[in-house]
Amino acid sequence: MLEGFLMEVCVDSVESAINAERGGAGRIELCSSLLEGGITPSIGLLQVVKENVQIPVYVMIRPRGGDFLYTDREVEVMRKDIELMKSHKADGLVLGALTEDGRVDVALCMELLAACRPLPVTFHRAFDMVHDPSVALETLASLGFERILTSGCDSSALEGLLLIKRLVEQVNSIYIFMSQRGGITERNLQRILEGSGAQEFHCSARSSRESAMKFRNANVSMGASLSAPEYSFKVADVTKVRTLNAIAKNTL
Repeated sequence: MLEGFLMEVCVDSVESAINAERGGAGRIELCSSLLEGGITPSIGLLQVVKENVQIPVYVMIRPRGGDFLYTDREVEVMRKDIELMKSHKADGLVLGALTEDGRVDVALCMELLAACRPLPVTFHRAFDMVHDPSVALETLASLGFERILTSGCDSSALEGLLLIKRLVEQVNSIYIFMSQRGGITERNLQRILEGSGAQEFHCSARSSRESAMKFRNANVSMGASLSAPEYSFKVADVTKVRTLNAIAKNTL
C-alpha cells in the first residue's frame, strides 16, 4: 500500500467486513443502520467481525439517527458504548457532537475523547453540518482528533471538492478523508482524489443481494415506508472494493 494511502469501507455486517478486507480495504468503519448514516453497532457484531478480519475496525458511536445535538441521557449511552467497544477490542472509534448553533461541542468532545483514549478517534460527518468548517477544523485538530470524515459540507464530495482541498491544506496534523452521499464509485473516485489532495477515502462499495426467503409476505414490512426493501439487502462487493483500491493506487 502506498505511504499515506488508505481506503476505509463502512460496513454493517460480518460478510461485508470480510469482503472489504478481501478487496484490499485498509480499515473498516463498523456501524448498524447505514440507511440512517450509521449508528452504534451491537457488541455481538463487533466480536464476530474481529474474529474474522485482521485489518483495524473503527466503531461508530452514535446513539441514534438524525442531528448531532445530544441530550444528557444520549451522552450517557455514548459513554457506555465507548466503554463497551473498548473492552471488546475496537481498534478506533468514530463520533461527533455539535452545539445547537452548529459549532463543535468542545466540552462534550473533550469528555468523549478522554473516554476513548488511548484509541484513535475520527470525527464523523457531523462535520458537514457545522457553521464554519475552517474554524471547526482548527477546533478538532486542537482537541486531538486524528481524522475528519467529510463530503466538503455539500451533497457530495464532488460538489465539495474545493472545500475539501482547502481543509487538506489548512492543517497538517489531522487527516481529512472523504465520503459521498450516494457513494464514492469507480466513475468519480479519480476525479475526487485528484481534486482534493486527500490520501484517504471512505466508501461502502455495496451491491444488492436478493433474500434467500422462498415464502414472502408482500403485505408486511419491518420498517417505515422509506426503509430498505424487505427481501433484498446490500453487502460490500469484493470486486467493487478491489476496483476502487486499484484506481486509488494508480491515482495517488
